[in-house]
Amino acid sequence: MKRLILLLCLPFILVSFSFCKGKNKKSESANADYIAENTDFAAKQYGLMTKMIEDSGKILNPKSFINGKYKFIPPTEWTSGFFPGSLWYVYELTGDEKWKMPAEKHTEALDTVQYLTNTHDVGFMINCSYGNGLRLTGNKAYEKVIVQAAKSLITRYKPGAGIIQSWNANPKKDWKCPVIIDNMMNLELLFKATKLTGDSTFYRIAVSHADQTMKNHYRPDYSTWHVVDYDPVDGTVRHKNTHQGYSDESAWSRGQSWGIYGFVMCYRETSDPKYLHQAEKALEFVAGHPHYPEDGVPYWDYDAPDIPNTYRDASAAAILASALYEISTYSTKKDYKGWADHIMNTLASPAYRAKVGENGYFLLMHSVGSLPHNSEVDVPLNYADYYFLEALKRKKELEK
Repeated sequence: MKRLILLLCLPFILVSFSFCKGKNKKSESANADYIAENTDFAAKQYGLMTKMIEDSGKILNPKSFINGKYKFIPPTEWTSGFFPGSLWYVYELTGDEKWKMPAEKHTEALDTVQYLTNTHDVGFMINCSYGNGLRLTGNKAYEKVIVQAAKSLITRYKPGAGIIQSWNANPKKDWKCPVIIDNMMNLELLFKATKLTGDSTFYRIAVSHADQTMKNHYRPDYSTWHVVDYDPVDGTVRHKNTHQGYSDESAWSRGQSWGIYGFVMCYRETSDPKYLHQAEKALEFVAGHPHYPEDGVPYWDYDAPDIPNTYRDASAAAILASALYEISTYSTKKDYKGWADHIMNTLASPAYRAKVGENGYFLLMHSVGSLPHNSEVDVPLNYADYYFLEALKRKKELEK
């Protein structure tokens, strides 16, 4: 009887299998087309941008395009690593050797950054540029720059508080040792320096900073404060504030994305499950927030009072998507990859992705730098492009 049932069902099983296999092939084809089309778009836009820079006869570092004018930045500005980093990603995604030279040129223009001790952002600046260059070319000279930058970064470490100081003291705000959630992103440079040198000092400082951030930066609902001010001697928490968010008690969307990305990265580098748990819970906050839009691109602050009639932040979405692709390889708590795909589909739609030749040749529109300071509001930003390209690369690798 069982054999008869099996024989009767077999044609339906085969048809069903064939149908599913066909659907999978269609899905794979659609994903491949998505990656190819967005890679081609990025190459066209950045081709126009690099030509514009070459025609100027200067080495320029574009951050944004505001009211029809470029905002170029010096090597010491915190976002200086993102444009060269984007060139490295275009080089990697296209496989075209022609992108190697401009990527190297704009990376090596940041040579002096490795010696900066007055900012925590050397992690962003050097890891996104030299870090990607080292990963893709194996250039040994880049190793020395990365290690020196890490040495500069740890001069800001305060042993009494167990953290790396972000900004300098600010008497006007009564800040003695302010630490921002963004600083989680700079820890990757320290993990890399330990791998390159075998010196565990960098690793231990990164772990200490991550632990103190987990302890002091997060509310019970796993939203994050932007700024926590410490006593640099005994580590006492003095204030919890915002600088770029709506209010001290609100959840600034890019800060939430920085934290998630940072703890996913810390789990990758340490295999400590507490960091994965932290990222999962912080993602639960986003997924369950009543103001998180259906299209996946956050408003500039999850608690902005004028939602839905306020600005979205494509940079917060791109950072989040990149982190989601990575956490999807570690956790099955949610369909993290599906979530990332949804965000990326929105970012690649006409609502957020520019037309070729427009938007100052940046990829994405509608990012917000700092609304409280009326700075870089509803404009393209180089870090939105960088994390969009990184997410595209991660998507491509996952779907190989």
